[in-house]
Amino acid sequence: MAVKSHKYKNQGFFGIGIMNNVNGLNIGTLWRSAYIMGASYIFTIDKKYKKQMSDVTHTWKKIPLYHYKNFDDFYDNQPTATRIIAVELTEDAIDIADYEHPDQACYLLGNEQAGLAPKVLKRCHGIVKLPGYFSLNVAVAGSILMYDRVAKLGGNLPQQES
Repeated sequence: MAVKSHKYKNQGFFGIGIMNNVNGLNIGTLWRSAYIMGASYIFTIDKKYKKQMSDVTHTWKKIPLYHYKNFDDFYDNQPTATRIIAVELTEDAIDIADYEHPDQACYLLGNEQAGLAPKVLKRCHGIVKLPGYFSLNVAVAGSILMYDRVAKLGGNLPQQES
């Protein structure tokens, strides 16, 4: 029997998360945005998330939240062929307007105070930056990044329940 080639509407997947998050509300907001924008999963590195009562969409039932002890744990447990993309204001970062998102991506955000450490940035496959010279709220930055991905690549967005 011959093997037929298949092409799905969206060939890839993506996850998004925060390293050393300071405010638990940021994870809740990012989680809801990730669900709405079609992310496959979200994650935290170093700091665990405590469920928020304000989660009106019950995202915890819809996409998983993974927790990693540290960056090495996160790095070693990525799906095959996943590109780790840092979101950071650095000189060598690619402007989001010019950025081509990989099919399999994991977007890594740092906290608003410290960002991502240079040793973490060196291990990422790419760095993308948002417009401006100041740090945005981390959940807002993640939401903008996900919107850009969906606008450029399309996505598997959730449908309204009837």
